[in-house]
Amino acid sequence: MQSPSHRYASISNSRTKCHSLYFIHIRLRLSYSRYSQPYLIIYLATLSLSPRPFHNLIMVSADAIRTAVGILGNAISLGLFLSPLPTFVRICKKGSVEEFSVVPYVATLLNCMMWVVYGLPVVHPHSTLVLTINGSGMAIELAYVLLFLIYARSGKQRAKVAAILAAQTAFVAAVALVVLTTVHTNDRRSMVVGVLCVVFGAMMYAAPLSVMKMVIETKSVEFMPLTLSLASLFNGLCWTAYALIRFDLYITIPNALGVAFAVAQLVLYAVYYSSTQRQIAGRRRKAAEAEMAEVVVVQAVDANNDKAGSGAAAAK
Repeated sequence: MQSPSHRYASISNSRTKCHSLYFIHIRLRLSYSRYSQPYLIIYLATLSLSPRPFHNLIMVSADAIRTAVGILGNAISLGLFLSPLPTFVRICKKGSVEEFSVVPYVATLLNCMMWVVYGLPVVHPHSTLVLTINGSGMAIELAYVLLFLIYARSGKQRAKVAAILAAQTAFVAAVALVVLTTVHTNDRRSMVVGVLCVVFGAMMYAAPLSVMKMVIETKSVEFMPLTLSLASLFNGLCWTAYALIRFDLYITIPNALGVAFAVAQLVLYAVYYSSTQRQIAGRRRKAAEAEMAEVVVVQAVDANNDKAGSGAAAAK
């Protein structure tokens, strides 16, 4: 059995192998001079929970959670972008955009274009999740706007949509050109483009206000799709959480506004759902009555023609 001095010497010789053994060596010396062996066990447990390793564990977990939330946000945002598909299937079948508004789609397109610029590595590095989903959204929203151009009710409406699309494209191209050529640091580029993203993100989420106004005036939610409102709510919640985990003001503000507007739309949907169903049923009833009246008229005309033909045949 080694004496305490020999044990101290063997541990002292090995302290150069591992920095942590230096601290263990100090405690071992004290333990053999004044304390019992359980103190070493208590110290090692304390060492494993020291502030720095615990802090690193929290930071790694926050990054992992943020990435997971970002991936979930990508999936929900893709659902948001695809949620108007039933509306556009209806538009294609009827060959008209009817009373649907193009405003939410051009606003979303502009917002996606700006966030694509924000997510560029030369503007805001390490924004892959922001870049991927907004690139996808830009392509999808562009397809919707092109369908509005094809099925517009009039040439005037078509020209208006085309002008908005051209103006948006020119504006985003000008912003990207100016930022990349005149602003020379990532922080400043992120600030300039981020402020614009906040403005246009708020516009995107506020765009349904025009539809909400129509809902209140007509007491009908027929032209405010429920799927779009629900997708907007979950999308806003997810990206707000993503921004708050590691605070990003430019992402937080527009998505928090999006949550508020989506909740307002759902409240309107709950209030006017019954009246909408009554209006739809009334239109169907009137259409059925009109069709029935047309059938009766046609039958009466046919009967008169038959009588006339019978009378002519009898006269002969």
